[in-house]
Amino acid sequence: GFTGDYEEQRKAFRELLLSIILSLLLVYMIMAMLYESLRDPLIVMFSVPLAGIGVILILFLTKTTFNVQSYIGCIMLGGIVTNNAILLVDYMNLLRRRDKLPLREAIEEAGRRRLRPILMTAVTAIMATLPLALGLEEGGEAQAPMARAVIGGLFSSTLISLVIVPIMYSLFEERRDRRRKRAADDGAAVI
Repeated sequence: GFTGDYEEQRKAFRELLLSIILSLLLVYMIMAMLYESLRDPLIVMFSVPLAGIGVILILFLTKTTFNVQSYIGCIMLGGIVTNNAILLVDYMNLLRRRDKLPLREAIEEAGRRRLRPILMTAVTAIMATLPLALGLEEGGEAQAPMARAVIGGLFSSTLISLVIVPIMYSLFEERRDRRRKRAADDGAAVI
């Protein structure tokens, strides 16, 4: 069997997989407590797997291996990516509650008003990690996979989550509205 570095790498990957699962679970639990809902954090978490598209693509294009450093970048990405979705979902909820906007109008308005902050956050993080991703300095090639994973994941998740998060929000809200209407109709039929 394979031993030595290979065995250590497998052990490190198992531990990092546990770390990423725990970090995403903790992020979900914190959002569930803050939103006082299980549904809204679930909508936000739909943006996390979208980051994987960019990570895989950028690692492939730069011929970078998926190693411990890129795995750590994926763990960091889990927290960063949820930020953009939280901005959208929170503002949609605010528009629906405070301004009593219909679902479609709330989604459109939230997309319009939150596009700039979302893009600013993503572009700032991408530009900040770009020098590290280039690996030009001495020892930079060791940290470059982490930065490349963050850049690729942020790029894809930002673009795709601007579409997917509103769609998921719409699906969940329409389902909830149908259930409420059905419950109200059943309550009226009993009387």
